[in-house]
Amino acid sequence: KVLPMNSGVEGGETSNKLARKWGYLKKGIPENKARILFAKGNFWGRTLAAISSSDDPLSYKDFGPYMPGYDLIPYNDLEALERELKDPNVCAFMVEPIQGEAGVVVPHVGYLAGVRALCTKYNVLFIADEVQTGIARTGKLLATDYEDARPDILVLGKALSGGVFPVSAVLADDDVMMCLKPGEHGSTFGGNPLACAVAKAALEVVMDENLANNAFRLGQRFREAMQALVDESPLLKGVRGRGLLNAVLINDTPESSTAWDLCVALKDNGLLAKPTHGNIIRFAPPLVMTADQLEACIDIIANTVRTFKKA
Repeated sequence: KVLPMNSGVEGGETSNKLARKWGYLKKGIPENKARILFAKGNFWGRTLAAISSSDDPLSYKDFGPYMPGYDLIPYNDLEALERELKDPNVCAFMVEPIQGEAGVVVPHVGYLAGVRALCTKYNVLFIADEVQTGIARTGKLLATDYEDARPDILVLGKALSGGVFPVSAVLADDDVMMCLKPGEHGSTFGGNPLACAVAKAALEVVMDENLANNAFRLGQRFREAMQALVDESPLLKGVRGRGLLNAVLINDTPESSTAWDLCVALKDNGLLAKPTHGNIIRFAPPLVMTADQLEACIDIIANTVRTFKKA
């Protein structure tokens, strides 16, 4: 079933409430003892609950006190996850299949399948935050589709409306979703007819135009071109990503302004990109991009990098 909301962070909040409710009703966790685990480096919004799960001071500093029952573990570390899952009061593990705000951090192959297996083993809900990675962005409809990693709760947003209207959604099977009863959760505009019509139309475009495959093909070409640029330029030190969610790593410190300065130079040359952590630039172009448009972007990036002078 699907529970529609308006924003990605509302979807995250909904998934957390749903997981706690399931923990008390189905797993038998004592009242007010439910724990939810998050990966370090996560980002899922700016509400008090979201910042309570953050380890980024920019998100949480001076906004305390924070939500109880939230704990952080290292990303891409199945041993650390299993240690915490042994606590019977853990009701859920919420994780991004690829960490977007952290700089497009891609876990090792098998991590997501391992998360699925461990959550099943210890009767814990696997919450996949696919607000950034979902709806064809990574070259498949969902990033969890790359492995045998079907989540118990799926959070979608952003591209769910084609980026033109506030729409998000939480999806879960009946055993989880029906723990919520009428009157226990809702939103004034969540699931309004216009939002649902927009989301339906956006999903039809994604499927009819095979945008997941387009993202997969163009992403491979982009990373190939960026790797050649990394090999050529001392300014760059790496590229990573999947589909059309990618990052180029700058050969400088996280405290530097180099990524920002390079993004300004890219803007002046006709391309918009977003820096993160001072030494990472994210590239997430429209899923409808053509091969010719991608080549034009690659040329802009290459020419900008070759002529860029550090401050």
